[in-house]
Amino acid sequence: MITRPLYPLEPGGSAHAEDIHLGAAEGLTIEDRTAAPRFGLKGPGSADWLAANGVALPAINRLARAGGLVVLRLGANDITLLGDPGAPDALDAVRRRWDMASAPKGYSSWREESWAWLRLSGPRLNETLARHCALDLRPGRFADDAIGQTRFAHVEAVLVRAGAGFDVLFDITATAGVLRDLRRAHRGHGHR
Repeated sequence: MITRPLYPLEPGGSAHAEDIHLGAAEGLTIEDRTAAPRFGLKGPGSADWLAANGVALPAINRLARAGGLVVLRLGANDITLLGDPGAPDALDAVRRRWDMASAPKGYSSWREESWAWLRLSGPRLNETLARHCALDLRPGRFADDAIGQTRFAHVEAVLVRAGAGFDVLFDITATAGVLRDLRRAHRGHGHR
């Protein structure tokens, strides 16, 4: 029997009983995308294997969008692929080829199990980002294809522009704390 992992905010997950509000509130929309498909590779051979299998690799700390994938290049051989939840075939195909390949191919960094994935958007997005992150993530200051690897809401995180919003990926064990911090900050600071 194949079981699907439970994520912190799902019924039965480790944070399901927390009073944490997803969705839109106080000008900020928070979407939990933790169950969305992703796959990470690290270590010697990762970049070469992906390139040889048709995955276009951007420069380090940049992203590329192609063929139903968002490719995050976090290091020379540290790459995470984000799939489209509505069309997971591209990511599934890469994962199947990697599973069947012989070394050198790097190793799985277990991003699908070890990272939470939140999408933030809304009219107070820039204020939220400025309050919780030292990087200037405003349009025109942070390139559309840039990746921020920094602290966000007191945890190490990867930040990526996603249209009019931002995707934030971080250690899954911090999910409830990050969400509480985001909502607490907005309740304590109304519009000025």
